[in-house]
Amino acid sequence: MDTTTTPPHPGTPPGPTRSRLTRALHAHPRRALLAVFLFVLVAGAFGGPVAGALDSEGGFAPADSDSALAVERLEEASGRTPSAGIVALVDTGTGAGAGTADDVDAAARTLAGLDGVAEVLPAGAARDGSSALVVAVLDAAADEEAVAEAALTAFEDDDAVTLGGPAVTGLQIGERVGEDLGRAEMLAFPVLVLLSLLFFGGRAAVLPLVVGATTVLGTFLALAGINQVYGLSVFALNLVIGLGLGLAIDYTLFLLSRYREELERQGAGVGAVLTTMRTAGRTVVFSAATVAVALATLTVFPMGFLKSMGLAGAVVAVVAAAAALVISPAVFGLWGAKLARRRTRGAAGSSSEGRWYRLSHAVMARPGAVAAVTAAVMLVLAAPALRAEWTPVDSSAVPTDLSARTVADTLASEYDGAGTTPVLAAVRAGGTDGAAEAASFAGAASLLPGVLTPAEAVEVGPGTWQVDLTVDGDPEGEAAQRVVAEVRELADDRGTDVLVGGPAAEFVDQQAAIGDALPLAAGLLVLLTVLVLWLMTGSVVLPLKAVVMNTLTAGVALGALTFVYQDGRLTGLLGYTPNGGVEPTNFLVAAAVVFALSTDYGVFLLGRIKEARESGLTEREAVATGLGRTGSVVTAAAILLAVAIGAFSTSSISFIQQIGIATAVGVLVDAFVVRSFLVPALMGLLGKWNWWAPMPLRRLHDRIGLSEGEPAPAAPVRVLERTP
Repeated sequence: MDTTTTPPHPGTPPGPTRSRLTRALHAHPRRALLAVFLFVLVAGAFGGPVAGALDSEGGFAPADSDSALAVERLEEASGRTPSAGIVALVDTGTGAGAGTADDVDAAARTLAGLDGVAEVLPAGAARDGSSALVVAVLDAAADEEAVAEAALTAFEDDDAVTLGGPAVTGLQIGERVGEDLGRAEMLAFPVLVLLSLLFFGGRAAVLPLVVGATTVLGTFLALAGINQVYGLSVFALNLVIGLGLGLAIDYTLFLLSRYREELERQGAGVGAVLTTMRTAGRTVVFSAATVAVALATLTVFPMGFLKSMGLAGAVVAVVAAAAALVISPAVFGLWGAKLARRRTRGAAGSSSEGRWYRLSHAVMARPGAVAAVTAAVMLVLAAPALRAEWTPVDSSAVPTDLSARTVADTLASEYDGAGTTPVLAAVRAGGTDGAAEAASFAGAASLLPGVLTPAEAVEVGPGTWQVDLTVDGDPEGEAAQRVVAEVRELADDRGTDVLVGGPAAEFVDQQAAIGDALPLAAGLLVLLTVLVLWLMTGSVVLPLKAVVMNTLTAGVALGALTFVYQDGRLTGLLGYTPNGGVEPTNFLVAAAVVFALSTDYGVFLLGRIKEARESGLTEREAVATGLGRTGSVVTAAAILLAVAIGAFSTSSISFIQQIGIATAVGVLVDAFVVRSFLVPALMGLLGKWNWWAPMPLRRLHDRIGLSEGEPAPAAPVRVLERTP
């Protein structure tokens, strides 16, 4: 039987619980908003300090990888970190502020006196004699950030000493993330206020700001609880603020737009609010579900950075929807008819709806040509993503004005990487021949191509030896990565129990983990997105088509990353240091966020098209009416979200910039290209087949009964004539 001709079921009325809650919020708006205000105060008090409790380092390699286990093995055996945690660069030149040999000794004594420092060692002098190096190895149980903070305080008045190393880098990046967040908020907030006044109009502009603040602080509170169980990365805060404000704007703009329609149709009463929450409110729930499941798939990857981004993204989507669905009906009840649409140029009025309605019909007049041209253009824009080169998080990600970056650059240029350990091997060999076995392995590893100097096996504990290999090039570079692979192969050939660590090994393990988890993550992303969209529409064609279009949109966003950051463009404007590639976990986060938001906008449009179709309109008329009702809303939401999350392109940390740039590009392309041209073209081509589903799935969907309820007849969008 051809199920495409089956008329849509009339649906079911809204649930009594949801209706009672909506009525209560509408009837007692001041009480509801007071409760929200009290929640915001509590969330701010308990969730606000979460930034200082999150991890500011690591998370880019799996916790159970060989590289991580190598460090654990050496720390357990020795009670100290296997490589330097703090690196002090002492100026011994002739310029102002230069020190002397006594200053080098004094710096070493100061570092040795800090709590948490296990040993201080001299590490040589620069080739030109301008500086000397002192490194501090930390206790394995020490709080690295606390030690780094104590060291910076101890040398804050000493112009001859510059501090760097992993501990200082982690502390300074964590502090800079907080500063960047504040600056991004200061830049974005005034713009968002002005745009909200333009798109929302009058007092309605307060709505997204209230929902946005509630979303961000509510998510901070939730993350503070999650952090007690699973340590989250501090970088997740950028996603929370940008995505939280963006989704708050999306959801409130969509709810407000629908409420204004119902004000014109029903007047200012509880009926308009009930209809709004039954229709647009349901769409918001589906939208939040699609965003949450898309970002939650990042938790499949074993890296802490990706898990943190996935958890934070899923939580912020749910909190944004909850905040919008509670605050909006209360505000509607408080102001009612005062929120009615004003016929101004910036409002989403009938003239705007008419333009989108006419555009949709124009596209569907030649759907094949429009779809082919639009898809071809997007493929060209996405093409740079195919040549993406993966590079690790290295010193180039550290802002140039931080002391940790100064030390890293000096080590690379004047010390040939001294003070760092590109490749380390944790050898376990017991018995009377253990020392000989470890020494033999160190000798064989020293002969590998790329290893610059002979290495020794140093016993760090009973039956455990550490072998430090100095390699050519950057600590995370290709030469070091080749050495990692060769050392592991050597250990297998010799039957020696060896775990290989260091920056290069972490990157190699990261790549392997991504490759192993990517099929599962991609499969879950497609399956869960299709499931949620099927529950919403009853179709299997529309969800599959959405996945293809979302993938294309994500490709365009990622192509922009490759074109800008890998190719080293706009460095003066964006203030970053190119390293010839893109960090892969950052690439995955950007892809997931863009995919999620593309689905988000697709849900808004499909919800209105489905409603118009169920009211009895023809296929093409339903598409045109749906686009007419949502075109201005989706594009306004995209602009506001691009400002909210795109503000993080001002971050001084390059991989935070990249998420902001990719997301801004993705949402704008999706709103202005995909939803405006590709969606109506493909829906015009497929006609009734858009809604096809196998009969068993159709019957199952009818039994589940997730429709908005019986819709009121919807006339096509009126196209207003211009008046002289």
